[in-house]
Amino acid sequence: MAKLHVEKELAIKPGEVYSLKLYQKDLDGDDKTDAIITVNRKAFAFEKAIKENTVKKSEQLGFVGNNNFMFYYDGGLNKISPAFTVPSSAYSELEVSFEHIHSEAYYDVMVDYRVMDACFRDFYTVVNHTPKMVFQWKVFSGINKTEKEAFTFDFAEGSYSPAKDILVKRAIFEQTELVENSYSFKPSLTYTNELVHRFFFNPSAMKYFTKN
Repeated sequence: MAKLHVEKELAIKPGEVYSLKLYQKDLDGDDKTDAIITVNRKAFAFEKAIKENTVKKSEQLGFVGNNNFMFYYDGGLNKISPAFTVPSSAYSELEVSFEHIHSEAYYDVMVDYRVMDACFRDFYTVVNHTPKMVFQWKVFSGINKTEKEAFTFDFAEGSYSPAKDILVKRAIFEQTELVENSYSFKPSLTYTNELVHRFFFNPSAMKYFTKN
């Protein structure tokens, strides 16, 4: 079902090599198993660059573009959403994890993706059968560079709404030697208790905000 939907939605031609992964959890509290479906079209990105004679420029930018996609499968409706495009490097597939943020009755979705020497994380909660992005922050940046930056995320009791606050804390980015493939490299992050920002959720705006 997922394969047929994805190929139709993205107009994927027969024979194209792409990756498709499913991550299953209850994401809306109806006790039905839902899923996040991720798709990476690296081969398509390479072929497109060859046709457009932009291989060198695309390589320098890490083939950043509309090459990674996310779909939401609603277990209660037995229905898959349209594509959510996640502009990012074709070299790296989306990484999905889950956390109880808005409720202990269901999970929220966190999606990591790469852009150049950096990794970012988008936070989604499902509203009316549709994932809604409510927060975004950098995980780390500075691979193979002198200046590095990294963060970790903790969650605390909500200070403005029932949804948990998101605590962004400074982390130490460790890299002992140069890496050849920065898009597959996962640096070792040392946690600290240095609070950078505390974000609270505003239900009327469906976004996270900070007081400082």
